[in-house]
Amino acid sequence: MKVAVFGTMVTENFRPVLEEFFGYFKNNSLEVQLFKPFYDFLKKKLDIEPYYTSTFRSHQDFDNSNSYIFSVGGDGTFLHSVVNIRNFEIPVIGLNSGKLGFLADISEEHLHNALSDIFNNRYSVIKRSLLQVDFCGRKNIDFNLTLNEVAVHKTDSSSMLNISAWCNGQLLNHYWADGLIIATPTGSTAYSLSVGGPILTPDSENFVITPLAPHNLAIRPVVVPDNYEITLKVDGRGSHFLTSMDYRYEAVNFSTTLKIKKAEVTLKTLKLHDQHFFNTLRNKLMWGLDKRN
Repeated sequence: MKVAVFGTMVTENFRPVLEEFFGYFKNNSLEVQLFKPFYDFLKKKLDIEPYYTSTFRSHQDFDNSNSYIFSVGGDGTFLHSVVNIRNFEIPVIGLNSGKLGFLADISEEHLHNALSDIFNNRYSVIKRSLLQVDFCGRKNIDFNLTLNEVAVHKTDSSSMLNISAWCNGQLLNHYWADGLIIATPTGSTAYSLSVGGPILTPDSENFVITPLAPHNLAIRPVVVPDNYEITLKVDGRGSHFLTSMDYRYEAVNFSTTLKIKKAEVTLKTLKLHDQHFFNTLRNKLMWGLDKRN
């Protein structure tokens, strides 16, 4: 069996976890395709010689015969893996070395049991929706899919944006705000959550439209079906605004219209037999710390 390992950087105190992680692959004679920049980091910065059988640098030399993709890091690293690998047939599994970890949800204390469950097929597959963003009036970016959210932001000006939003051709609202977020169910626990958006379960077939600092107290987040096409037209002072797609930013002229819809492909992740979304919410958001419980 072949697996791929992606990462960017980890801290020194994560060394024992990495030794157990790569040691499991070696002891079970698995083929490991390791992301070359991650190997360079481990070798030069942490003086670790990880077990691997081949390397890759991008989606162009990635081996599509891999059975799983392991992302080592936090949720940000997980998002990087999607852009760098661009394979939507192979499940992505997150080993968490970060702080929160909704996507990178395998903790170091559960690593051995998680690996055992994965390689003994004790899991179910979750298909996560992606957003496709088309820039009408200019050239599209190289990879216009995103897992968490698409957001428009003001630039270095203190002036608000005027964002007109349509759903399936029907006007939703004219937003006077610092920006607007269109989030998937996966992204509902990310940027959208931090500005007051609702939490959706991963299997929800919806998007969340959440304004950033709207200049109207009556404006609230809206949940819409994910078969809607959302059109955004942005205006304001200056010449352009910023569009973010997860961690990537793009400067966009006000003359450009954004069309956002559900992508035809989905991202596969794994749910182990002892993992439940509501348990994750309680643990990650510390809901159980109420002394009355």
